[in-house]
Amino acid sequence: MREVNDPAWMKRVPDMRYDSFDVLSFDCYGTLIDWEAGLLAALRPWAARTGTRADDEELLAAFARRETEAQQARPGAPYPQILEAAMDAISRESGAPATAAERAAFGASVGDWPPFPDSARALAALGERYRLCILSNVDRASFARSAARLGTEFDYVFTAQDIGAYKPDPRAFRFLADRLAAAGFARARVLHVAQSLYHDHEPARAAGFASVWIDRRQGKPGGAAPEAYGAYDARFTGLEDFAAAALAG
Repeated sequence: MREVNDPAWMKRVPDMRYDSFDVLSFDCYGTLIDWEAGLLAALRPWAARTGTRADDEELLAAFARRETEAQQARPGAPYPQILEAAMDAISRESGAPATAAERAAFGASVGDWPPFPDSARALAALGERYRLCILSNVDRASFARSAARLGTEFDYVFTAQDIGAYKPDPRAFRFLADRLAAAGFARARVLHVAQSLYHDHEPARAAGFASVWIDRRQGKPGGAAPEAYGAYDARFTGLEDFAAAALAG
């Protein structure tokens, strides 16, 4: 088990036995889809119109706070509404309220967020050996647009809309465990693959899942998710490196 606050973590080499898993469950946004690039692209028209001077990291930090607040306050709300609420709070906090049209455009932007360059190739290779599953803080319609960008047929798709709660709520990983158990896969045969220590690795560990950290920010603090110090079993900085290890053994 790796700890992100262990000073030696960057030097460790993953030593997992990947042939002990049948299912790879993925977070989508931040792991497969570059949500930070997508979020910033969707926020910049408002920032330009209002002359907001916050830099990219400040905007992402504000989003991390406000998205979490909205998800906790309205766990059953569809994700576009969560995004609209987050943008409303960010813009009011900055003293430059967004218009209704700007909030609606931000809420509808998920399908425009780009995949990471290595996602589609890695998923195609991994799908030859493993069942592929999504566990995502999003709604079904938004995810369908992202899945088309990834070009991947996932065997199982579980969203916050299905669950009625957003990660890191424990209900998300209980839902994952129950649904995959019903499909014949024990928890020990499922490996969770994700970027966010806060949304994914902390609750995955608490629920008894092994996990792999796809460290897209390569150790850089901040970003669109709240800071956390979750435990994980192996770390990679990209999906293709993970795929090579997972397919080798």
